[in-house]
Amino acid sequence: MRRRTLLQLAAAAAASPALPRPARAQTYPAHPIRLIAGFPAGGQIDIIARLTAQWLGQALKQTVVVENKPGAGGNLGAEAVVRAPPDGYTLFFAASSNTVNTTLFAHLSYDFARDTAPVGPINRIPLVLEATPSFGPKTVAELIAAAKAKPGAISMGSPSAGTPPYLAVALLKMMAGIEVVQVPYFGESQMITDLLGGQLPVGIGGISSAIGHIKAGRLNALGLTTPARIEQLPDVPAIAETIPGFAASGWSGIVAPKNTPEPIVATLATAIRTIQADPQFKERLADLGAPLFSLPPAEFDTFIVSETQKWAKVIKFAGLKPQ
Repeated sequence: MRRRTLLQLAAAAAASPALPRPARAQTYPAHPIRLIAGFPAGGQIDIIARLTAQWLGQALKQTVVVENKPGAGGNLGAEAVVRAPPDGYTLFFAASSNTVNTTLFAHLSYDFARDTAPVGPINRIPLVLEATPSFGPKTVAELIAAAKAKPGAISMGSPSAGTPPYLAVALLKMMAGIEVVQVPYFGESQMITDLLGGQLPVGIGGISSAIGHIKAGRLNALGLTTPARIEQLPDVPAIAETIPGFAASGWSGIVAPKNTPEPIVATLATAIRTIQADPQFKERLADLGAPLFSLPPAEFDTFIVSETQKWAKVIKFAGLKPQ
């Protein structure tokens, strides 16, 4: 009887479709995901990371927990993800600074473009070329003409060396062929104060800190560093309309460790597209001065490589030394 029963069970098993092992039956994601942010809590990158984590968790039907690992301009957080298992459960909320740091830091233990698996960008962080109302030039073309007429006569502010606005000034100098005196500030708020007070004629900074003053007429917006105009300031031209190819906005996005399986990357990329298609998510980003930025993984990979190469040239042009 025992032998007959075993034979019957074996025959039934052969006739029925093979069932996956319990471990294989678990579809990704089967448990909470860590999303590491390379900057402290409370800043723009952290705020957008937490907003993204909340909506991404809903799309994936799994908890996404933001973990802050600040330090070295985002390098510590990036390194933690590069060293993590490529299983989709440790992700990095990358920023434009990570492509800059590849050149700006001489002894990184990893290569950001090589050692990560791009999933998708989330948003841009627009920068604006802004001036005190008493500043003569009212357009990018007029600014370039004034700078060429009197090289070194115009002072242009920005936050400190290595930040996206600082490099945007350097890129403007390089692509427009002008010479201005760059004035780096420790923080953006002091630069805005000096612009409002007329102590500084012109500068480049984040749109979030300037948009209220621009709409109130306390500052003039000469141009945006995004490739095209944005909804928040539809009447302000992109600098690229005067200097073709100019683009220097910051950005945020999600990457995974290198060798993360393609199905996992695809699942995450689909979830990102889902939340970016939600008007409420788009509105929340817009309120933060951070318009949507969407690319599939392969194009995001190409974008990261091109950004790394571009900022390497700008850093060399600006004479910034690796730290």
